[in-house]
Amino acid sequence: MMATANGSGRAPEYADSAATRRYNVFLLLVAGLGGLLYGIDVGIIGGALPYLEATSGLTAAQLSVIVAAVLLGSVFSTLFAGLLADWMGRKPLMILSGSLFVVSIPVIALSQGYEFLFLGRLLQGISGGLVGIVVPLYLAECLAASNRGKGTAVFQWLLTLGIVAAALVGIYFSYRVEAVAKIGDAATLLHVKDQAWRWIFWVSLPPGALFVLGSLFVTESPRWLFRRGEKERALAALLRSRTSEQADIEFKEMEATALVAKAKLEPGQTVKDSLLRRKYVIPFLLACAILFCNQATGVNSIIGYNTSILLQSGLSDLAAHWGYVIFTVVNFLMTMVGVTLVDRKGRKFLLVVGTSGIIVSLICVGTLFLRTEKASVDAGSQVQSMVGSSQELALRFDPPAAKQLLTATGYGGSAISSDRASLTIIYSYGDFTAATNFVRSDEPASVPVRVDRESCIPANRVEAFFRDPFADLESARSAPLRIEKALIGQVPESSHGWQVAVGLYAFVAFFALGPGVCVWLALSELMPTRIRSNGMSIALVINQMVSTTAAGIFLPFVSKHGYSAIFFAFAGFTVVYFLVAAFLLPETKGKTLEEIEAHFEARG
Repeated sequence: MMATANGSGRAPEYADSAATRRYNVFLLLVAGLGGLLYGIDVGIIGGALPYLEATSGLTAAQLSVIVAAVLLGSVFSTLFAGLLADWMGRKPLMILSGSLFVVSIPVIALSQGYEFLFLGRLLQGISGGLVGIVVPLYLAECLAASNRGKGTAVFQWLLTLGIVAAALVGIYFSYRVEAVAKIGDAATLLHVKDQAWRWIFWVSLPPGALFVLGSLFVTESPRWLFRRGEKERALAALLRSRTSEQADIEFKEMEATALVAKAKLEPGQTVKDSLLRRKYVIPFLLACAILFCNQATGVNSIIGYNTSILLQSGLSDLAAHWGYVIFTVVNFLMTMVGVTLVDRKGRKFLLVVGTSGIIVSLICVGTLFLRTEKASVDAGSQVQSMVGSSQELALRFDPPAAKQLLTATGYGGSAISSDRASLTIIYSYGDFTAATNFVRSDEPASVPVRVDRESCIPANRVEAFFRDPFADLESARSAPLRIEKALIGQVPESSHGWQVAVGLYAFVAFFALGPGVCVWLALSELMPTRIRSNGMSIALVINQMVSTTAAGIFLPFVSKHGYSAIFFAFAGFTVVYFLVAAFLLPETKGKTLEEIEAHFEARG
């Protein structure tokens, strides 16, 4: 008979079914707070970005870096999250990740320049990367097979609640901005916008503190304890969340799996698991492919830039913020639907349905933007003539300026009105090219479009290498300013904006139903226990690198090629996702982690 937590021959009886249920609810609540933090990490910038853009003086490239800094931090932290989870344990790493989030908030909210903004967002990303690894890993190892899908999906569910909360905070401040805008005082409006994005970050502090507090009271992962040789504590941890019978069954499976692995070793040989061993390659590559494709749908970029997308599609500032709130609510509600279906219909079914809907939605949104982008006018030569000896440019794009530029180009059509026009400038210094944000002539307190060397040329050779390894940095530092294009387009009517919004709602509904719920399960379920933490780290690093790249290039890419091109590109990557889910992914619903491992071992 196996050893027990109290040293007797039977399992301890301190946890009755009611206590077990209460602990499972508490476990999901704490893990859900981790999802809430991750959602806030992703979603908070959506409401803050328009105000940050209006008051900070940051360039399009710098704003893209601020958005992407969370994802960049995630890349670094996920790279080491598996090693830290194995070394420290799952519980201490949860406490550490929450503490980093708490520290990041004052760094951001009190910042007065680009550097501290970047640092604070980077800390948020490091926190999010750790949470994204350790919480799904912890839940997968702590919950029974019958509840693992639903339980792990709660992480994603509260992740979407975090995005909703961030959007609601954003809409509250958009009402304040709207009220001040009616007064017509530009200086006051800029001050209110500056305070708005700071308070949007401040109000996200309490969930981080609650997550840290809750993590202090959960047990350590039973499978981590078992691997460390602490079998009595492992059984005690199992009994906190299971009945005695369920705990006995899973404990015996853990022992049996360990004995099988030990039996395959030569005398004196120790267990050394490599991701490159044949029986691990298939599940590892599948997890990497799913994590790559999940971000290649563009979901984090669409969330982070949602308000800006809706503004450019024709909605007003207030309507765009409400559009973003509706977007986050749809995400939250459809995640609830996914949570209820994931253990009934299975992971594979939901992924196939979800990716199919995403493809159609992205193509529809791309087509809507393509129709409006065809009518743009290039005023590049006219803007070039405004460049002075300093080789810099500051242009306030208001209705008179829009009318002057349109007249100078010889435009005589009626499709573009100077009272409701948009402008983006694509420019270069030597081998380096950059683009401004889209600005609208109907913005009541717009700041001048600024084009200068600092916004285009990398600060050092390392950054220059990653931008363009063949570019001549020294030559660019003295090269004249060249205006490649200055695209003037008509800001569409609000009806067009709401059509785009509906397309984005369909996108997020299908994402939440399938990839949103299933991705964390695929990440935690596919790889065997002995390599799960490190394998998850590598797969999630790939995920975050794709997300970081997409967010970092989003605004410059859109400025050069339009919103239609970026949505069509995301649709193309989602086709690959559909093929992987439909033809390569096995179904894992209702199987214990040991049964899933045995499945891939048989294939190897």
